[in-house]
Amino acid sequence: MRRERVVVLALDGVYPFELGIPSRILGAADGRYEVLTCSVDGGPVRTSADFGVTVEHGPEILATADTVVIAPVAPAHLTDEVPGDVLAALALIRPGTRIVSICTGAFVLAAAGLLDGRRATTHWQVADHFRRKFPHVDLDPDVLFVDDHPVLTSAGAASGVDVCLHLVRKDHGSRLANTVARRCVVPPFRDGGQAQYIEQPVPEQGAASTAATRSWALERLGEPLTLADLAGHARMSLRTFARRFHDEVGLSPGRWLIQQRVARARHLLETSDLTVDQIAGRVGFATGASLRQHLNAAIGVTPQAYRRTFQTAR
Repeated sequence: MRRERVVVLALDGVYPFELGIPSRILGAADGRYEVLTCSVDGGPVRTSADFGVTVEHGPEILATADTVVIAPVAPAHLTDEVPGDVLAALALIRPGTRIVSICTGAFVLAAAGLLDGRRATTHWQVADHFRRKFPHVDLDPDVLFVDDHPVLTSAGAASGVDVCLHLVRKDHGSRLANTVARRCVVPPFRDGGQAQYIEQPVPEQGAASTAATRSWALERLGEPLTLADLAGHARMSLRTFARRFHDEVGLSPGRWLIQQRVARARHLLETSDLTVDQIAGRVGFATGASLRQHLNAAIGVTPQAYRRTFQTAR
């Protein structure tokens, strides 16, 4: 079995937590990935914490990578121009190589011109600065990650876990991705997007949560759930439920339901031989045509094309 070589580029000011995510997540995928770390000169790297890290490789190893990950740096280390040694390192990446950024790593890719005309994301706190600096990038600060093949960008910190699990799922199917998530004690999917993490007023003391209703709904995705059904289960008025749901999840109840149904449909496409119409019925879409529409809107492919991809991965 050929192992995918993943090379993580560590820059001065790197966040230690995010630097270790690719090795931790991809390293739990039953030997499918070889994860190596390099710096722009092969020397030690200062981190955003009170310690440095020593890496085993110089930039030349980037030329051997199947996937390159740009680890994020603290905003104070972001400069108006990409340093020459960083540009020289990025120039070693072979055309067509998959490139992934975590958090502020998107600034490096954008400054190098690798995100021009592409959809991308980064941490919501620096989204406005990113937009001013890189107007030619289609920035979506509301999502946890964006897969604009062959370039993927992710939001802050733990979204690096999300995008790495996505790589495993895309390369080897949801079964292995779920196994990796269990080994690392992280959720295989996270609900919603970045909006739920943006600073908001603290809920009133004793305010009821919509979490129990979300769990209830996930067990009934095949049923025609309405906003009234959800609000009734939560014992809230429609307006209160919709507002509280959005505050907690960052999405409207309707949009969240569609996301969950699409996610369940993807899992069934990956792991079962059910027809598209059968899957649509199981996840709560009225028809196979509705499933096709929602899947295409979410990830830009048909159910048949998605299934072929994961049958190949299996």
